[in-house]
Amino acid sequence: MNNSVGNTARLLGAGLRALLVLTLVCGVIYPLAVTGVAQALFHDKANGSEIKSDGKVVGSELIGQRYDLPLKKGQETPDPDLKWFQPRPSNGLGENSVNTQYKLILSGATNLSGDNKDLVKQVKDAQAAVVKDNSTPDFKVKPSDVPADAVTSSGSGLDPHISPKYAKLQAHRVAEKNRLAYDKVAKLVEDHTDGRILGFMGEPRVNVLQLNVALKELTKAQG
Repeated sequence: MNNSVGNTARLLGAGLRALLVLTLVCGVIYPLAVTGVAQALFHDKANGSEIKSDGKVVGSELIGQRYDLPLKKGQETPDPDLKWFQPRPSNGLGENSVNTQYKLILSGATNLSGDNKDLVKQVKDAQAAVVKDNSTPDFKVKPSDVPADAVTSSGSGLDPHISPKYAKLQAHRVAEKNRLAYDKVAKLVEDHTDGRILGFMGEPRVNVLQLNVALKELTKAQG
């Protein structure tokens, strides 16, 4: 009987010691080590790839956001603020009470087939809007000029990038709305165009938030 109690006590003691050691190693030392390495070597990525403007965080380079005018009475969808470069259509941007800048509640694709009537209508309406919004007295956009990323959302609906073609198409409108020379706005697009990863993966792309931060700085410099 005494041996049985003694063995049980030793087993419980060993189990408790193992629990304490593993808790210390896996719950304290390992997380602190991983966090320390991440902060030391990958500080920007570890903190959400934040983008700042005027000393304030305005978003993440990994998540798209919209640039809209305040919602008018009776409107269900706000009009885009055409002085800024616009992102891809964003099915993932909804509304909540916490993040009022992104208003993000979900992320995902429409899952509609290519011949779905609703999707076809969405694309045609988006194409007509891009033609209308980006045509200026000196630059007329044709339906054939509109790239695919201007009228379709990404798989997540939160793509932070657009194609250089779409950015260049918007440059005329952005220059006019901000009273800037077109050449300066086109140079912004060129300077913020990232090439293929490692030279062969993916496609050239432009981060919309980074481009708009640069646009804001340019307009401030112009006075």
